[in-house]
Amino acid sequence: MNHPKAPRRQPTRILPRSAPARLAARLALAAAAAAPVLAAPLAAQAQAQAQPVRQFDIPAGPLEDVLGRYGRQAGIMLSFRPQIAAGLQSPGLQGRHTVRGGLDILLAGTGIQVMPQPNGSYVLERPAGAAGSVTQLPTLTVAGGADAQGLPPAYAGGQLAQGGGLGVLGTGDVMDVPFHTTNYTAQALRDVQARTLADVVVNEASVRTLTSSNGFGEDFQIRGFTVGSGDVGLNGLYGLTSGNRMPAAIMERVEVLKGPGTLMYGISPNGSIGGNINIVTKRAGDEPLTRLTTTYESKSVLGGHLDMGRRFGEQDRWGIRFNGVYRNGDTSLDGGRQQYGMGALALDYRGARLRWSLDAFSQHEEVDNFRSQNGFSPSVTRIPAAPSGHRAIYSGTELTIRDSTVASRLEYDVSDRLMVFASGGYRYGATEQDFPEARGANAVDMDGNLRASNAWYDAYSRTKTGEVGARARFETLGVKHTLTLSASRLDQEQGNFYLSGGGSTPTNIYDPVELPPMTGHRASPSKASETELSSFSVTDTLSLAQDRILITGGLRRQKVALDNFSTATGARTSSYDASATSPLAGIVVKPWSNVSVYGNFTSGLTRGGIAPAGTANAGEVFAPYKSKQYEAGVKVDWGQAITSVSVFQIDRPNAITDPVSNIYSYDGEQRNRGLELSAFGELMPGLRVMASATFYDATLRRTAGGVNQGNDANGVPRRTFNLGVDWDTPWVPGLSLNARAIHTSSMPFNPQNTIELPSWTRYDVGARYHTEIMGRSVVLRANVENVFDKNYWLTSGTFATVAAPRTVLLSAQIDF
Repeated sequence: MNHPKAPRRQPTRILPRSAPARLAARLALAAAAAAPVLAAPLAAQAQAQAQPVRQFDIPAGPLEDVLGRYGRQAGIMLSFRPQIAAGLQSPGLQGRHTVRGGLDILLAGTGIQVMPQPNGSYVLERPAGAAGSVTQLPTLTVAGGADAQGLPPAYAGGQLAQGGGLGVLGTGDVMDVPFHTTNYTAQALRDVQARTLADVVVNEASVRTLTSSNGFGEDFQIRGFTVGSGDVGLNGLYGLTSGNRMPAAIMERVEVLKGPGTLMYGISPNGSIGGNINIVTKRAGDEPLTRLTTTYESKSVLGGHLDMGRRFGEQDRWGIRFNGVYRNGDTSLDGGRQQYGMGALALDYRGARLRWSLDAFSQHEEVDNFRSQNGFSPSVTRIPAAPSGHRAIYSGTELTIRDSTVASRLEYDVSDRLMVFASGGYRYGATEQDFPEARGANAVDMDGNLRASNAWYDAYSRTKTGEVGARARFETLGVKHTLTLSASRLDQEQGNFYLSGGGSTPTNIYDPVELPPMTGHRASPSKASETELSSFSVTDTLSLAQDRILITGGLRRQKVALDNFSTATGARTSSYDASATSPLAGIVVKPWSNVSVYGNFTSGLTRGGIAPAGTANAGEVFAPYKSKQYEAGVKVDWGQAITSVSVFQIDRPNAITDPVSNIYSYDGEQRNRGLELSAFGELMPGLRVMASATFYDATLRRTAGGVNQGNDANGVPRRTFNLGVDWDTPWVPGLSLNARAIHTSSMPFNPQNTIELPSWTRYDVGARYHTEIMGRSVVLRANVENVFDKNYWLTSGTFATVAAPRTVLLSAQIDF
């Protein structure tokens, strides 16, 4: 920085300014702790690996259909000619079996032989001359591929999974659940060189990122409502993810649920209702892994990522996975610099009946010049054109972020039909930042002028969370049930420190000047609030007519208790304690085996919003409120692609920040209606597609005094479109090309609908080349985001952020 700074912290500082050596030492410490365990199994790699035992619940039916279900549940590939199963019925398969054992039971007495293949797949044949043998026809292949975590296998193309987790409802196939879900695989993350969660979820039209890279944090929008980073789940638990951004390096899957998920996941810490995002962390796979990836990000951020995994012990029941990341260099912002370090360790045990996992990760980031959020003057009648994405509108800012989390989960099969589970975790996160401000008449005008003042805003949060429950599978009068009981609790303490620099400096978003330096005593943050979120739930999924009708119902009794405190005196200033019961009703009807018609209704108590930093009543927490959703849709599985169409309506109280008084409050109700279209899969060998479109009708209703009644909800686009294509070129083996287009239409920027944020379209391209060098698997990747370097605004509430400029990402991945 080229201007004097006050000391970053006195002895009370919560985030000491660390040198690169401190970051490197953290990673080295984690690696040293993991190394002995990672190395121990090397001597045992030659031992035969025993097949894990899996739980199966496959109904009776035609043998061909039963084998198809078995391949998907077992996560294996079965190849057979359809005629060998023609006319044969199967009683199905229940209980826990090894993959080969279950297959032998299904084929007992049929005369069909099982021939294991070197790649782990199975070919089914009937010996020549045996009864039932007929003329050879084309082979039918049933693909599975579930990994060591027992996750649903990837769908055709490998970018999305066939199913995912739904909180207390457990794991479900996308065709069997009465919701619209998207489940991104590790392959999808690697192919786009995802750095954080935002790089993943942007692939679908009904999900948008509201903030830009190299900013303070990441906010998302699902079905027109904001979902903050702090409301992202980690292995099904809230409160354990960073309130700023989550590293992609720890992610095995990213599961996105559209619409309120209060019953499935409980109340989110910050009251998001548009949908749920859940991160599934990495586990050690069946094959040993040692992967080193070197990275480059423009302007000149260089980094490395080490990913190691091993299984060991009797039948490889124990697993360990380590991920370490370090990046350092100049960002795409003028004068911007980032220094980032992350270490993550995952342990797990998978026995015949007992499964256990432990995750621990810590990340530390220091940024000079970060992308700011900007307000506009009340006098503005036209949003000024976005400045260059390279421009630091508030020059001279500094930001420090730290997060540490530990979480564990235990599952035990009491019997083949009863499983009990418990999970819990702890997180501590803290931030220090320079907090530039330009409020009211001082905010950005139509010519880009503003008067900026400086401030310090530091914050912390400490969260403890846990869940216990049981899941039973049984049958009554020919109806199958999956009954789940659970109880959860989340306790969170938050605190902050704020100090304004006083005077303001005239500047311009197109030609910014340095912020005035801060002076004064930078004290430690003081407690601002304590929150307790607790609930009890019961759900049941009924399966009728050989799984062609699935009915899900449930109730969650919720309680929200909160105390607010003065950060100056420590005295309690307000509190509330409210409770309500949230219902869920959903149905799936399958008129044909590949078609699902579904509908759902959910309603839930949601924690009230918190007045954001920068408002006159910053930190004020509002009472909880109820939201509700209606949704209906149709999904069709064409074998290599899944298409879906859905309509929805979500109602919730409307939150606004008055542009004159700068007070955050609730005014009336926001009703979002929408139509979603999507398709994904592998249209032909080597050609993968993800396409989606969402059309919104978002309206303000029941506003105070009728002001803004019937207006469009601010910050919700009228249309969004996504198209992504990934193609394996036929002329160069191992070379794949990809391209992506993301479009967001114009949208009202204020509740009065007097100004609009312009539409924008972003184009991305990429390539990867998979080869072998000296017997080692090597993947070279190159991606360019925002190819045409378009300047545009992203909006979150009444604030706007300039999108990142053209960004080049390069990496070289080698498996040892």
